[in-house]
Amino acid sequence: MDRGALSPRLSRRLAGLLLAGTMFAAIPALAQQQLPAETTTFQQPLNPLVDDPDADPDADPADAATTATTTTPQPALTDDQAGALAEAADETGAIRRTAREGERLNAREGNIDNVTSDFGDPYEPTGIRLGAFVLKPSLSQGIGYEKTKTGSSSQSRSFSATGFRGSLVSDWSRHQLSIAADGVYQRNLSGSGETEPEFNINSDLRLDLSNDTIANLTAGYSFERENSSDPNAIDGASAQSGVHNFTAGARVTRDFGVIRGTIAADVEREIYGSAKLANGDKLSLSDRNFTEGTLTGRVGFEVSPALIPYLEASIGRSVYDHKRDSLGYERSASTLGGRVGVEVDLGEKLRGDLGVGYQRSGFDDSRLKAIEAVAIDGSIFWSPQRGTDLRLGLSTEIEPSTSAGQSGYVAYETTAELTHELRENLVARLSGAYTWRNFPSSGSADQNVYLVGTGLTWDLNRWLALTGDVSYELTTQSGPDTGITRAGIGLVLRR
Repeated sequence: MDRGALSPRLSRRLAGLLLAGTMFAAIPALAQQQLPAETTTFQQPLNPLVDDPDADPDADPADAATTATTTTPQPALTDDQAGALAEAADETGAIRRTAREGERLNAREGNIDNVTSDFGDPYEPTGIRLGAFVLKPSLSQGIGYEKTKTGSSSQSRSFSATGFRGSLVSDWSRHQLSIAADGVYQRNLSGSGETEPEFNINSDLRLDLSNDTIANLTAGYSFERENSSDPNAIDGASAQSGVHNFTAGARVTRDFGVIRGTIAADVEREIYGSAKLANGDKLSLSDRNFTEGTLTGRVGFEVSPALIPYLEASIGRSVYDHKRDSLGYERSASTLGGRVGVEVDLGEKLRGDLGVGYQRSGFDDSRLKAIEAVAIDGSIFWSPQRGTDLRLGLSTEIEPSTSAGQSGYVAYETTAELTHELRENLVARLSGAYTWRNFPSSGSADQNVYLVGTGLTWDLNRWLALTGDVSYELTTQSGPDTGITRAGIGLVLRR
């Protein structure tokens, strides 16, 4: 074949292959030179007259042999050979990078700046790339109306609501850090009524210690104003107490074949601000501040990857800042709990965790009866068809009381939210909730709270959306019932 017919690129590739073969052929000789001195080797003597046809027949054989063992310097690489070697190195690096990508344990964070409308959901926010993190922020501004009716009296207000929501998620090949935050600030425009500011931030650091062991470190903070319908709220207060809640925890999960074990430790700190009375005075509620620690263990059996029954047990202790509250009662308590449940994971269609068990809280003050309750906790996600999602939640909480002689109450809460895509950029929501507050240690009547709401979200594009919501909340108790009607509309700016 005519060498001139070969392209320059092919010539460089052939030169690179020949050079690589020469290097690999030299490896045995180098290894042989590194053998220990005491190792005996048998080599065929070199006859220059036979092995080298160009040798001088009059030359001394000993000199020729000595010359033959001398290392021959390698010629310098030509430009074509150097180019071929560099190209081969680039291809090798690409293969190694591809192999490293195959070792990723996490899926890459999607919807970043280089996403265009031709790929993925054209109404999904793209997010902002910050080094190895992806930030997805949003700001909202809306106006709302609220009317509260208790018995025959009522009051109403119109207000502005400024909110934000954001998530920061790492895009590492192993481990993951996720931070989520949201908050709402309200300001009354007309009428009278209590504002309801909120703020939440939670973080979760997942550590992939091994193929079978995962650790999670969590921390969080939240702020909200105590609801006026809460049994522990101050009657007649113009502004209820602000509640600060701090949480931190660590959890380790390990698979032992078909057995899955989990151990977790959690700490919670709750601080109550002062309530503002109708006459303008402030009432300190620092005697309700407490710190609680809980240790939980769970053992599950993997019937299949989609079905894991489990047994769980927990023990905890809550300690109040003041040994006795303003009424002279010791509210510090010890808690015990246990439940049996099942984890289900059928992919996008159905997944969740549901458990039933027992909880008990015993107080340090002998005048306060222990509170015992059947505990039902869990969350279920069901998607009967694409674009339709149903989320159900169940929770049981033992809440201490602030009334003289009363231990507290058990709050059973059920929540449901149904979302459906009417169009690609139009989502309808229907939500409902029911809370039953049971007072087992006193003669107080039970309290029931019902909530129903509906709303729409219209995505104008990736970065702008319109929202509208309407809801009604009804609280029934021994006294006059309380009904709250809310309505609002807002604009959301996302990135």
